Amino acid sequence: MDSVWRELFRQQNSVQPQLPVAPLEPLQQLLQQAPVGWAQARSWQPELVRRLQQLALPGWLIAQLLSDHNDLLYRVAIDEAMGEMQAEGWGPAPVRFCVLVMGSGGRHESLLHPDQDNALILEDYPLERHNEIDAWFRTLAERFTARLDQAGIPYCKGDVMASRPLWRKPISEWKEQMRLWMATRRVKLVQLCNILFDFAPVYGDATLAQQLRDAIHAQIPTAGLFLHEMAELFDESPVALDRFERLQGDGKDAPHPNALNLKRQGLLPLTAALRLLALKKGCPEVSCRTRLAWLDQAGVLQAGQARVLTQVFERLLDRLLQAQLERAEGDGLPDNWIDQAQLDDFEQRQLQWDLKQIRGLQQKAVG
Repeated sequence: MDSVWRELFRQQNSVQPQLPVAPLEPLQQLLQQAPVGWAQARSWQPELVRRLQQLALPGWLIAQLLSDHNDLLYRVAIDEAMGEMQAEGWGPAPVRFCVLVMGSGGRHESLLHPDQDNALILEDYPLERHNEIDAWFRTLAERFTARLDQAGIPYCKGDVMASRPLWRKPISEWKEQMRLWMATRRVKLVQLCNILFDFAPVYGDATLAQQLRDAIHAQIPTAGLFLHEMAELFDESPVALDRFERLQGDGKDAPHPNALNLKRQGLLPLTAALRLLALKKGCPEVSCRTRLAWLDQAGVLQAGQARVLTQVFERLLDRLLQAQLERAEGDGLPDNWIDQAQLDDFEQRQLQWDLKQIRGLQQKAVG
């Protein structure tokens, strides 16, 4: 698909070319046509991706823009929920708060198949006010998560949402929870932390989010068992290679024999290895690209390794985004599967090589 930038000189017959059409006009038209109703809020994202691809934007940047749009939906959903509560007599927020988005949304790497991973941090308040204050924020969370579900960002199947008590508490309780969780090596707690650690504030007082991040990093020196379990979980989501380094899906819920879940067996192993390295080395960054840049600057990676892994990440994101777009435009639901049979020999070899680089990063993170 040609970028609209190619139109700059195609129809010109003069050495002094004129600008025939503003290259951003198709995108501007699409933004002006953005739906206003919740039921259609995300339905136009495939068309947004197509327009951005015509502008030759790379997949990682498109993912950032999709994440930004999802953040906008969060802000509108929260504003609307708070306005509704105000009209019903709930009054304003009783204490300061911060809504977090987590996982791929927190890394700003969302594609066309996100669900909700969110949490609420509250300012500390007197214990005797708990029922009153928690009821206010439980209601807020239930209402904004319902709006997001209606908009096409579905409820998290694992209940990782601010409407659940585990993901809604005052900052002092968050800090204590992190201390307890990171003092053990229980698999379930490590899995929950793998979602939580990649967070970003999306609404409210961002200083509360920074306090939580500082508390997490403060626990690292005494979290040896916890970090060891994080490394052990790499075996639960290996890259899509067999022992002969041939492409091989894990077969879990595969829609057909040639299906390969590129998120589960490509992007997630990469993000997990980077997350572990970031924690070990005190890296404050969250996204894959910024973590790689920080680790490179800190001398953690071998010369040139960050550049190679950045390219690997970008290729995987491009490939998965394109597969999702084709599914969406073919009247299907975007998912995380690609069809190995549709890859030519070069693409298969490139994907094999990319996955080998991720496997090498995993070994680096474990060591």
